[in-house]
Amino acid sequence: MKESKQIPPVLAQWAEQRLGPVMTVHDAAHNRPSSRVWELATHQGVHAYLKISPDEQAFTREALAYRSVVPALGHGRAPQLLDCRAEDLVLLLSAVPGTPVKALRMTTTEEGVLYEQAGLLTARLHEAGATGESTQEVAEAAFLAAADKVEMHLAQAGSLMSSAEQKLVRGYAQRLRQVGSVPVGLVHGDNRPRNWLWSRPDQRLFLIDFELTRMAPAVQDFVILATTVWAERPDRMGAFFQGYGRQLAEGERIALRCLTALDAAASLAWGPSHSDAFVTSSGRRTLERFMHEDQP
Repeated sequence: MKESKQIPPVLAQWAEQRLGPVMTVHDAAHNRPSSRVWELATHQGVHAYLKISPDEQAFTREALAYRSVVPALGHGRAPQLLDCRAEDLVLLLSAVPGTPVKALRMTTTEEGVLYEQAGLLTARLHEAGATGESTQEVAEAAFLAAADKVEMHLAQAGSLMSSAEQKLVRGYAQRLRQVGSVPVGLVHGDNRPRNWLWSRPDQRLFLIDFELTRMAPAVQDFVILATTVWAERPDRMGAFFQGYGRQLAEGERIALRCLTALDAAASLAWGPSHSDAFVTSSGRRTLERFMHEDQP
């Protein structure tokens, strides 16, 4: 169970100057130390969220995304930036309807609609961030950065990975360095059901939490999905790419497999030290699947 955090009084006062008197405050943060988010409700029934970014880079990324790119998702498909306070790394955001997808039980048919919309909104985000930068330079830098972290993650994972598993991950790291040019766009960076809100009455999906947005290979936005909700449900992946509007190119398919293997090692490095059983088990399942699939 997470420990409830209290909103700093100076920020509560700042929010009231913009929203009016606040009646209720609810801790809406994710269950991790760096997450500080509160849901605010006023006398007039206005709902908003006050978020303290974990660092300056996250604040800058998210504020820029809300100002320049999020509108491309479509009317009301994401919160609006009501105000921000750079000196405190604070964002005041409008509320959007819906329930986090991770908390819902859904039929296969409803999931199909949801994942198709997730693909559509992801495509809009990727396309809105196009800047004309050299695709090859951006992609190579991102892939090299991911590959360069492998030895650190293997050392941190230690005995949680066998020598055969370490060899497999090193092989994928080397292969990732050679992928080359792939499509680049503005990725969400944490594209997963906990950051998707689903409104059942009108069957609409909304995206939240843009603090990791950045220019990167588009395929990086699919890694978390590939290691979790797509892993044993190819129908979800099919619906997603139906909405996305295209299938992955050959280079992207190779990159996604490499990045997924590297993510497994990162999960086994990070999960145990942060007492995160979900991340740890996800990394373990991915590695076991890869070891089975890569057998001659």
